[in-house]
Amino acid sequence: MLETATLALATFFATISPIDIAPVFAALTANRTQKYKRVMAIRATLIATAILLVFALVGELLLASLGISLAALRTAGGVLLLLISIDMVFARASGITSTTEEEDHEAILKHDISIFPIATPLIAGPGAMGAAILLMANAEGDLALQAVVVGSLLAILLLTGITLLLAGKIQHLLGVTGMNVISRVIGVLLAALAVQFIFDGFKQSGLFGA
Repeated sequence: MLETATLALATFFATISPIDIAPVFAALTANRTQKYKRVMAIRATLIATAILLVFALVGELLLASLGISLAALRTAGGVLLLLISIDMVFARASGITSTTEEEDHEAILKHDISIFPIATPLIAGPGAMGAAILLMANAEGDLALQAVVVGSLLAILLLTGITLLLAGKIQHLLGVTGMNVISRVIGVLLAALAVQFIFDGFKQSGLFGA
């Protein structure tokens, strides 16, 4: 159970990446009031929580209805997480966990940024959605382990909400270098986890023998 919790916390921290979201949120709300920042942070976190919980609880059923096997999910999820980890190690923006320049421009012009781009794709992005489905699938048949996964997801989302509320202070405290160091360390761990998911997917598929 402790192993599952550690795995889930590390994976969700890497795919949601609250440390990376903080400076983006700070930039998008630079000229806004404290009340506006607080409302946007809370609303975005709640919306992202709802989205990720839906994927965690019914995502596997949705994939099954589309004829996607657990082996394919593990392999695809591993590849997706590997791409995220590579970007984290090299401290560069990823289209999986960040927004494009066009999306940033659109967000600046919007009054309500809670749904887009904060809740999705920054918090509840493809990486986090895939990780939620994959981790729940790995704990299939064990309600206690699935509860641990959901609890880990909620813990990281709570941390994300706090980082949004304190975005300006965190950015000033850590600086670019500090945030990059944290991202690189988590990225290395995520890369190893991603490769393991890929190995497990290949093994379960039976394509390369037992």
